[in-house]
Amino acid sequence: MDHNRIDTSTDAIGASSLLTKNMSTTSGLVIPCKAAVAWEAGKPLVIEKVEVAPPQAMEVRIKVKYTSLCHTDLYFWEAKGQTPLFPRIFGHEAAGIVESVGEGVTDLQVGDHVLPVFTGECGECAHCKSEESNMCDLLRIDTERGVMHSDGKSRFSINGTPINHFVGTSTFSEYTVIHSGCLAKLNPLAPMDKVCVLSCGISTGLGATLNVAKPKKGSTVAVFGLGAVGLAAAEGARIAGASRIIGIDLNPNRFEEAKKFGITEFVNPKDYDRPVQQVIAEMTNGGVDRSIECTGNINAMISSFECVHDGWGVAVLVGVPTKDAVFMTKPINFLNERTLKGTFFGNYKPRTDLPSVVDMYMNKKLELDKFITHRVPFSDINKAFDLMVKGEGLRCIISMED
Repeated sequence: MDHNRIDTSTDAIGASSLLTKNMSTTSGLVIPCKAAVAWEAGKPLVIEKVEVAPPQAMEVRIKVKYTSLCHTDLYFWEAKGQTPLFPRIFGHEAAGIVESVGEGVTDLQVGDHVLPVFTGECGECAHCKSEESNMCDLLRIDTERGVMHSDGKSRFSINGTPINHFVGTSTFSEYTVIHSGCLAKLNPLAPMDKVCVLSCGISTGLGATLNVAKPKKGSTVAVFGLGAVGLAAAEGARIAGASRIIGIDLNPNRFEEAKKFGITEFVNPKDYDRPVQQVIAEMTNGGVDRSIECTGNINAMISSFECVHDGWGVAVLVGVPTKDAVFMTKPINFLNERTLKGTFFGNYKPRTDLPSVVDMYMNKKLELDKFITHRVPFSDINKAFDLMVKGEGLRCIISMED
């Protein structure tokens, strides 16, 4: 694989020194740059020289500064998703700087710091106008779309051959084009190499707890699955002041690390000869006050609901199950006043709410550093995939300029 650095010194794609508040020297031009292209399912990404077209109406072209790898990238790279789509540029957890804006974009300007998000907020549809939903009709995640909304074309090409986008972000490229509704404006003082992880998994777990489960101070919380999303849910419970946070996972190696995120007790279902919901009910005098399920395993989903206390218990489903999975439980569990909820992206509206999550980090309420376990330069992006395949670490930050 060719990881040799491409000489971009004459390509007019310098860093933010080229970005002023009013104009960009590359605005309206095609930008040649490096991108990590997935040519086939499960095969190492190849660093290629791609051409990135200017943004069209309601689009923004950004210079990606830092990106991270999420399980969703891995899942579709392995072609476990619905319809394999290659060649493709993956990546959706990132932070960058606006290089230029297309027609009609008024809320962002050149030089702004932004978080790209896999789902959006058009501001006009019924979901966006509702205080209760973040599931935008226009910009909701679409894993099968490989082109832009405005004209059904890709903004990436190699020698004239289009390269597919991924969930509207494609951040494994030095430059990318994104719908303006999928960009959250950042506090310019926020370190992009930290807050880039808020684009997806961390916000999903955090919001599932703070926005949906809403545990009261002193309450008991169970978290099923101690990967990055589950630990973010635990972090939310810690911030909310939960007195007991019980972590449930089949991998005992995760337990020690999870203490940093507020987990106070650990349960491995393999250690018991009875359903884990019974074990948790016995530990908590009838059940936990709140439960957050972050694995997508249907049995864990059922356990997470059945382990909450009758009368007031709330379970929140975060993990995505297989499309044929069926949730089965006795109706009496609902009649005894247990509540089951689902969530998408932690119920955060990307443009409206993510700036406040960044503020939580800046105010030292939310701890992000402990989620970042590895760092690699862009040329070593395949190492990030190797780490995730092996289940090592939580988040690997990929620096686009190292």
